[in-house]
Amino acid sequence: MPSLKDLKIRINSVESTRKITSAMKMVAASKLKRAEGAAQEGRPYAQRMERMLSHLIASLANLETAPKLLSGYGGDGSHLLVVVTGDRGLCGGFNSSIVREAKRQVAALQQQGKQVKILCLGRKGRDGLGGEFRPLIVDTVEQITRTGAQFGPARDIARRLRNMFDNRDFDVCTIIYNTFKSAMTQEVTTKQIIPFPVPDLAVEDEKAGSTPGATYELEPADDLLLGALLPANLSMQVFRALLESFASEQGARMTAMDNATRNAGDMIGSLRLTYNRRRQAAITTELIEIISGAEAV
Repeated sequence: MPSLKDLKIRINSVESTRKITSAMKMVAASKLKRAEGAAQEGRPYAQRMERMLSHLIASLANLETAPKLLSGYGGDGSHLLVVVTGDRGLCGGFNSSIVREAKRQVAALQQQGKQVKILCLGRKGRDGLGGEFRPLIVDTVEQITRTGAQFGPARDIARRLRNMFDNRDFDVCTIIYNTFKSAMTQEVTTKQIIPFPVPDLAVEDEKAGSTPGATYELEPADDLLLGALLPANLSMQVFRALLESFASEQGARMTAMDNATRNAGDMIGSLRLTYNRRRQAAITTELIEIISGAEAV
């Protein structure tokens, strides 16, 4: 049974923890507002670029001369998974949900006899996958969103992916990240970015509310135009993943710290009640001993 001193020490400890979680909640909330705005502003551009590329590709007469970022190298034996997580914890299930999806993807691909490689964007991805899949991790890029999602690092990552693809290090590249829905909800998203997947145009036009069957006249030649647009689209899709991931991380951390602050408050109330009961019992015991001693005299 803990003593009154032990209970007092524990109350002080929980109160200190509550101050920390409350401060982290406020910091995450301030970052979330900017991150959410950036993610929402980046979505239309990325979606429209993909849709435009889809219509351009549909208008091509021959895909044999298309850039390799579109046509690929004719195989899918080697897959690269780009796992986007955070560098810090204390954000609920934000990192663990990505790690679970990455493990599921690796298991499914290996079951099909594919070779799998992993590029981690964020330290928590390496920590979560390192125990079981350490030989598959080719590298880890840390602190990529330390000051928020920026286009420069995303462009560098996209350039690195293009170089790896040109060197035939992989045939298919898939990025795994959290899409921001709200402060309490993040959706795990898996998206193939190399080679560029051509979606169903009818479905895409219906989602976008645009007129189907758009026609494009290409100038300059289609291979030159796609050669410039496909790398730009790759950079934009990586940037979008970083934007969504950063906003999701801040939302998840704000929610987790809010819950932790509430739980700490409940624990402090319970500990104080126990402390007061023990203190009253000790006082009552002392009074009984004093009265009993006086009567004995």
